[in-house]
Amino acid sequence: MLLAADIQPFDWKRLLISDTAPPLFLLEIAFRCVVTYLLVLGALRVTGRRGVRQLSIFELSIILALGSAAGDAMFYDDVPMLHVTVVFVVVSVLYLLFNWLTEHYPRFSDWLEGAPILLIENGEVKFDVLKNQNLTQKELFGELRQHQVEHLGQVRRAYMEATGNVSIYFFEDADVRPGLPIWPERLKQLEHRVDEAGPHACTCCGHVQQLPRGGVARCPVCHEDAWVPACTDRRVQ
Repeated sequence: MLLAADIQPFDWKRLLISDTAPPLFLLEIAFRCVVTYLLVLGALRVTGRRGVRQLSIFELSIILALGSAAGDAMFYDDVPMLHVTVVFVVVSVLYLLFNWLTEHYPRFSDWLEGAPILLIENGEVKFDVLKNQNLTQKELFGELRQHQVEHLGQVRRAYMEATGNVSIYFFEDADVRPGLPIWPERLKQLEHRVDEAGPHACTCCGHVQQLPRGGVARCPVCHEDAWVPACTDRRVQ
């Protein structure tokens, strides 16, 4: 083992060539890379196109396991290629087995990858559900804005899928209701005492209710007392 005093900084011979492996070992590294790369391609063929889309928790665990095995085998001389091949075969078989189980046993699928979660219903955030998820209101509203949502009154239902994506179902234009505007600059204009009478939306959960001028109220859903005037704009397609 080299001591700190024995190490010469920027020693190019030490950086480029190992003292414990002969130069011919570079060819073996190239061979290991080719074989491991082919194993990775084979594993991705087994997983199919799902492996290159948004990853679920299970698929991410597969990628991490294969990545560790592939990386070690590419340049560590004490990692036999047969061992790596066994890892790839076993992980691929586990992938096929777990896929079969998720298709035939919905409860197992929900436990492994998670079930879709209803986050918004009829223009209001499911406050208690959102608190239990690893998702903040800021992140949720950011997802909605990417779908050109201007206010929650446009949203009939929104789900967080097992992949982490948010799926949104909209009201028809004629059915759009007053809702909480989700533009950041509008949310900053919150009021604890209402300046003008009319429908106001809770800045926390999106609940809408009529408030009088100068009125002060706590939201009956989340018990917060910050409000903004509700928006009624229709979606721009």
